[in-house]
Amino acid sequence: MVAERLRLEDGTELNLERGGTAGGGFTVVLAHGYALDHRSWHRVVAELPESVQVISYDHRGHGQSGPADKESATIERLGDDLGELIEKLVPEGRVVIAGHSMGGMAAMAMAERRPRLYRQRVAGVVFVSTAATGLAETSLAWPKALGKLVRELERAFGPLVRTIREKIEPAKTAGLRWWLFGDQPRPEDVELTADMVWAHWPETVALFRPAVDRYDREAALTVAGERPVVAIVGDEDRLCPESNARALAEAVGGEAVVVDDAGHMLPLESPAAVAAQIVKLFN
Repeated sequence: MVAERLRLEDGTELNLERGGTAGGGFTVVLAHGYALDHRSWHRVVAELPESVQVISYDHRGHGQSGPADKESATIERLGDDLGELIEKLVPEGRVVIAGHSMGGMAAMAMAERRPRLYRQRVAGVVFVSTAATGLAETSLAWPKALGKLVRELERAFGPLVRTIREKIEPAKTAGLRWWLFGDQPRPEDVELTADMVWAHWPETVALFRPAVDRYDREAALTVAGERPVVAIVGDEDRLCPESNARALAEAVGGEAVVVDDAGHMLPLESPAAVAAQIVKLFN
């Protein structure tokens, strides 16, 4: 995978990585979840065939992409960004979109807002840990009071608070492990996820929370259902239960797939299962 930058029409730059075989007929576009970045897909990328082109990117306001503000921190804007990325970087061939959590919502928005592009270019969508209705994903903002306390202590006592932070960080990471993973996660996956989430907390988490909370997924799924859809979820997902994934699949006439012993971070926990559903849409 090679790092690139894509400048959007409004001047925002998206950070992305691209690899595989361009011009091979299919491109996989990977859209990450709330308060994460493109690194959450690295295990899935390794499972995909080299004969396809793969693009993983950071949403605006996330990772190393340009910032978002109150006006642009919306699911609709993320859908437009996804559509523009496909138009500029994948001018020909078929596209399979895999969206994890909020990335799945961006795929819904892209279908709703750019139906012609969706119908002409998209071969199918894999919704990974994505719900058709309200999602508890914004519970990632749970340590708000704890973070406020640490910031206030830092202002008051400066470097002396470093010891306090070192004691608090493990507790915060343990909380994320419980929220986002199944019972037996790889320690390195938990560490990576904590690194991604805390890099976006509290500013990005707070900025995008209203958008995630209010987005009308059910209305957006109308166009998305015109192409093959798979909704894949872990049976230990505390944020997007199996019932929500089944409801999403039913709403679009798609297929629901449940992965055993996995939580919300399916791209890290069960990359082979996710990759298999993506490859299934190459037709």
